[in-house]
Amino acid sequence: MWKFVSKSWKIPSQFVRKLSASPIIKNRKPVKVEFEEKTKKSKKRVSSEAESSNSNTNTSPKKSKWEPKNFQETLQNIRDMRKEHPAPVDTMGCDVFHDSETEPRICRFHSLVSLMLSSQTKDETNFSVMTRLKNRFKTFSPEQVIECSEFEFEELIRPVSFYKTKAKHIKQTCEILVNEYNGDIPKSIEGLLKLPGVGKKMAHLCMKSAWNITTGIGVDVHMHRIINRLNWVPKATKNPEETRVALEDWLPMDLWPEINHLLVGFGQTICAAKPKCDNCKNSSICPYYPTYLKEQKPKKGSK
Repeated sequence: MWKFVSKSWKIPSQFVRKLSASPIIKNRKPVKVEFEEKTKKSKKRVSSEAESSNSNTNTSPKKSKWEPKNFQETLQNIRDMRKEHPAPVDTMGCDVFHDSETEPRICRFHSLVSLMLSSQTKDETNFSVMTRLKNRFKTFSPEQVIECSEFEFEELIRPVSFYKTKAKHIKQTCEILVNEYNGDIPKSIEGLLKLPGVGKKMAHLCMKSAWNITTGIGVDVHMHRIINRLNWVPKATKNPEETRVALEDWLPMDLWPEINHLLVGFGQTICAAKPKCDNCKNSSICPYYPTYLKEQKPKKGSK
């Protein structure tokens, strides 16, 4: 039996007249209209189900990125305190050795050496040694360090901690720079990490200070301490590398370039190993402040 007539297929007119005269066809209800109505109902049902599904999807809450409590207020207070209290890192950090009159590759080399000397060494001492090196050599280039005896170089950097190991690493690095990079320094984290004595913290800081490229956050033991005091990580971390990974996971990338310099200086002036919490603008909202107050109370039995 015919259920509907296709629009794309034309039936011969003589056949249509004969078919229309048939009593079966005369008494049969037009199924085409019925099919179209069902189709419309079906489309309406599918459409309403889709709308319902979209509605449920749109109303479901989006998972927000974790952020420490009072982070924006704490950050702004630290910025304000850094302006009020200049720190050694502001005038003696590894990024202050850029000289417009010096060849760019030499400036980059100075940034790298300054960082290699800075490990477990105060900025004041590091700055003094770098000044001594620049005065000893005309330009203080990798080529000049290679020509210098290891004994003399050790004596030049003697004030810094682990000076013998650092002298060895710097001289080995200079050989690599001259032989593989035409006297310049690598322009990638991977390249920097292949240099003797250069770790992730140092590599990220070097990329920023030497090439002005932000590749990550340099976290040292002092930043590690401050970040855990402020609860700027979802859970306590055990070392600077864990802190770096946890911090980079949530901190907006536009804050990465400033965070190291900001917190290092804050640690040198206010949030030191022995913190000056009473002089800190964040004392009322700082998670560490209650612990500080407990530590100030005299112990039982003490006079």
